[in-house]
Amino acid sequence: MVNYGQMRLHMLLFVLLVFFMKACVSDTFPKAQNVAWSSFNFKTILTWSPKPRNYSYTVEFSEIGQNRERSPHCIRTMETECDLTAEFKNFKASFNADILSEPMRGVSSDIIEFPHTTSERFSPYYDTVIGRPEFKIDVSSDKRKVMLHVTDIQTSLFNENKERLSIRDIFKDELQYKVIYKKAKSTGKKEEISKSSIIELTDLDRGVSYCFNVQAYLPFRTQDKQLGELSHIQCSPEENMSVFEEYSMGVIAGAILIIILAISAIIIVVVICCRRKKRAQNTGKEGLPLNGL
Repeated sequence: MVNYGQMRLHMLLFVLLVFFMKACVSDTFPKAQNVAWSSFNFKTILTWSPKPRNYSYTVEFSEIGQNRERSPHCIRTMETECDLTAEFKNFKASFNADILSEPMRGVSSDIIEFPHTTSERFSPYYDTVIGRPEFKIDVSSDKRKVMLHVTDIQTSLFNENKERLSIRDIFKDELQYKVIYKKAKSTGKKEEISKSSIIELTDLDRGVSYCFNVQAYLPFRTQDKQLGELSHIQCSPEENMSVFEEYSMGVIAGAILIIILAISAIIIVVVICCRRKKRAQNTGKEGLPLNGL
């Protein structure tokens, strides 16, 4: 006959043993905490804590739905960060990572499954932060328009020929630029969106100094990740323009004509008034009696 009391005792002991082993593993190899992605211009680093003492960390990552891989630089490491920039070949895909707490290098263990912490999903294409761009200001010779020449930021990614890729190489036509500008002596601001790295602004007052900020704009992203960092402010020069630069020849000729007509009208009025006054004086003299007759 089956002794149910002994069976229950054995089961209880087994459960306690498993619990004790897990507790020991947890105490010996603490789980990683504060796992976070940090990505700037496609340089992507996974960070966590705490700093290990008598154990190490191994990072496993995978594209969602694909097999897991290990970064060769992040196996049994004593560091609390792992650079995965070169590992993400398909930068439009979403990835996650597991940080395993394992024995130090050269130390063996009978544990089959080590404690691990899973990161949030991350996509370089949709999540990396774009830095501040640089640009040059070019004022046209007639001072009627300003051209901003934006330099597309270089990333940490390379193509098959080991050539560094710019954000234009990666985002292509989806990359736009947002320009915020104002008169140097004013607080009112205007905005302009451009699909090109060469931005033409034509609604500016001639000869007036304007100040500009530029930032990358990615409208396909979620709203909180659409804008890159704001550039340093740059201002166009303020110029004292001559009358001939400020106004066209037609406007100047029209103004001169108006002045001539005004002067002519004044002269005519003065002449007419003088003649009328002289006639009045002559008429008065003719009406006086002749003395001595």
